[in-house]
Amino acid sequence: GGEGRAGPGAPPRVAAATGPSGGDRAGRFGQVLPAWSRAEPSRAGPGADHGAGMVLQEPAEAPSLSTAAGGVGDAAAEVRLSRLRWAVLLLFSSYSLCNAFQWIQYGSVNNVFVRFYGVSTFAIDWLSMSYMLIYIPLLFPVAWLLDKRGLRLIALAGSALNAMGAWVKLGSLKPHLFPVTVLGQVICSLAQVFILGMPSRIASVWFGSQEVSTACSIAVFGNQLGIAAGFLVPPVLIPNVEDVEKLAYHISIMFFMTAGVASALFILVIIVFKEKPPNPPSRAQALIQSRPPVEYSYVQSILRVLRNANFLLLMVTYGLNVGCFYALSTLLNRMVIHHYPGEEVNAGRIGLTIILSGMVGALISGIWLDKTKTYNQTTLVIYIMSLVGMIVYTFTLSLGHLWVVFVTAGLLGFFMTGYLPLGFEFAAELTYPESEGTSSGLLNVSAQIFGIAFTISQGQIVDRFGTKAGNLLLCSVLFLGTVMTAFIKADLRRQQANLENVQTVSKPRLNPCCPPAISSGQH
Repeated sequence: GGEGRAGPGAPPRVAAATGPSGGDRAGRFGQVLPAWSRAEPSRAGPGADHGAGMVLQEPAEAPSLSTAAGGVGDAAAEVRLSRLRWAVLLLFSSYSLCNAFQWIQYGSVNNVFVRFYGVSTFAIDWLSMSYMLIYIPLLFPVAWLLDKRGLRLIALAGSALNAMGAWVKLGSLKPHLFPVTVLGQVICSLAQVFILGMPSRIASVWFGSQEVSTACSIAVFGNQLGIAAGFLVPPVLIPNVEDVEKLAYHISIMFFMTAGVASALFILVIIVFKEKPPNPPSRAQALIQSRPPVEYSYVQSILRVLRNANFLLLMVTYGLNVGCFYALSTLLNRMVIHHYPGEEVNAGRIGLTIILSGMVGALISGIWLDKTKTYNQTTLVIYIMSLVGMIVYTFTLSLGHLWVVFVTAGLLGFFMTGYLPLGFEFAAELTYPESEGTSSGLLNVSAQIFGIAFTISQGQIVDRFGTKAGNLLLCSVLFLGTVMTAFIKADLRRQQANLENVQTVSKPRLNPCCPPAISSGQH
């Protein structure tokens, strides 16, 4: 049965990843390699030290990794968890939160900034879209830098740029200084490139194999909370007053607070943030640290992933869904104010509702996936529910009852934002054994491109034909995405490899209830 099992679950790319000797062993004898010998090369090869790597969880019966690696691991330090790990995680989440806050701080009070700077709503929308635009060309250079120079440099760069952008914005407190605010926002956009790819890397370098998914979730939640704060705080701090001097004073309070927090976090990063813990947190990390670095071609990895038809479908459908979410977030203030004049604070609270219910959705879908592994069905159901939520939101926005908008926006957020971690997990399954950094990076690029396209087109439609027409655009996009999602085949390569690992290593005591040998970083 060895040859049959090594078929779909261990695609030819496993041989490519394991190098000539590994490929020969797996191919010539048609046998399934044990967990330790299979996972070790694929982890130390393509995904070696990359942004969103995989973390190995060894079955109890597996031989020690030092013997598996032919004595190489003897030099590795003992596996021990560092007490500093939670401080590093919390610090990362905090400056990620601060950066996400700066993304939406203009959009959530769009009408106020339009009046203050005397520019069009489209110009203010671009302050939000600059984050999306700058991410696209810089994703892979920064991923390469993370690989070559490690966590600390990327953390320093991200938190420094975040603080610098916040201070530059303080120089834009006069109506004619809009270009200065644009410059500040562009610097913050640069910081975001150094932040988005970090969660799974921090999780795998600092956390044990039992904590890695939790750690990754907390790191991702920091960003979501920042967006939530960006919806909630600006409408409270900046009332819609007529007097420009008073308005400048209120805006300055927000900018000063942001700059103060961002600077304090940068100083903390300098003091607290270390490259890696003194001892490796898992045996997989111990093995990586004891091996000489292997040359890894990003271009080859990307090309291999892009030849995967199922992944390409997922990449487009993920971009459509998350692009809708970006457009909705950016234009929310404009649409709510259009129907409910003077309700800036409640427009922010509706945004907060979308994010918070989405965080619950993300958590539930993550737990559900861990339990059932039904990636295809879950993705399709959540996509259909996002479409239903969007249709309901579209037709209830103009009814004149704010509480109805809160309920429908919460429902929409639950499914639409709940889809975020699902996409990353499904991509990791479809593209195994490629590094998760490659697949999640490509999903993010897809989301940013569609996000810009939808924000511009929906903004123009809302200006000319009203909010219902703008939201119907997003409904049609989600319908297209739902149809495409139905065509994605559940080629769960990582699950297949995990099942084989468990069967091979623990033949006498096969425990069917817990197959995963490798847990994903992105959650």
